[in-house]
Amino acid sequence: MFAAPAFAMLAVFFLTPTAYNFVYAFTDWSSFKSAISPVGLDNFTELAASGALRKALTITLVYAAGVAVFQNLFGMGLALLLERDTRLNRLLRVVFFIPVIISALAAGYIFQALLKPDGGVNQLLSVLSGTPVHTAWLGSTKWTILVVILIHSWKWMGMSMLVYLAGLKTIDSQVLEAARIDGASPWQTLLRIRIPLIAPAVTFNVATALLGSMNSFDIVQATTGGGPGSSTELLNLFIFRTFGQGLYAQATTMSLVLFLAVVFLAFPVIGMLRRRERNMT
Repeated sequence: MFAAPAFAMLAVFFLTPTAYNFVYAFTDWSSFKSAISPVGLDNFTELAASGALRKALTITLVYAAGVAVFQNLFGMGLALLLERDTRLNRLLRVVFFIPVIISALAAGYIFQALLKPDGGVNQLLSVLSGTPVHTAWLGSTKWTILVVILIHSWKWMGMSMLVYLAGLKTIDSQVLEAARIDGASPWQTLLRIRIPLIAPAVTFNVATALLGSMNSFDIVQATTGGGPGSSTELLNLFIFRTFGQGLYAQATTMSLVLFLAVVFLAFPVIGMLRRRERNMT
């Protein structure tokens, strides 16, 4: 009975729209028609023939994979550096967690201003090098995707850091002492003992990074708007643009494709990590 209001809210604002998403994907719903008619799989076949959808889906998968790698590398590195409970480390943990609580749109606009040809990054590089620097950090159709991946990873690395810190704190110091007495180097201790013992933290961080980045919108919208030349147009940006054109059924179909991509790509990766986690522990 106490949970009933929560389930009611969930049903109204999540389950019902999700169910309608499956329905409208098979219709011709748009702002150009007064009636909605079923069209079967026509939306899916048209989108499958469109190179734009395949490109947006590919960019989304590359983006998600890059974020999963860099966000966890940054988070793990910070956790190892700030593991000791000193006053300075506690302060630095707070500093590195601040980006997590900053609005993603605000962070995106800040980096968009910093990375302009006349922005703060190039001004700093000009001072350090002694020569004018006018690099267009967000102007390359090849490398801009890496820039936004790093921005997303920077935004959420504080969360990964906290999860890894919590995992590292659960390791018995006697296990590490035994490894040191047996002659294990710090690198061997990290790879053979510490990382296997925090396997649940790795699984959680990879899962949240994958699911979060595959549904990303705000950071890329604020920094590049999907450009240059649609090289950073994630599927959510493509859906947003299509919906804004009044093509509601096509946008709904794309959101269903994104849902299926998460189900058939992200969840198997999470399952693999869970099996690896059980084998390690």
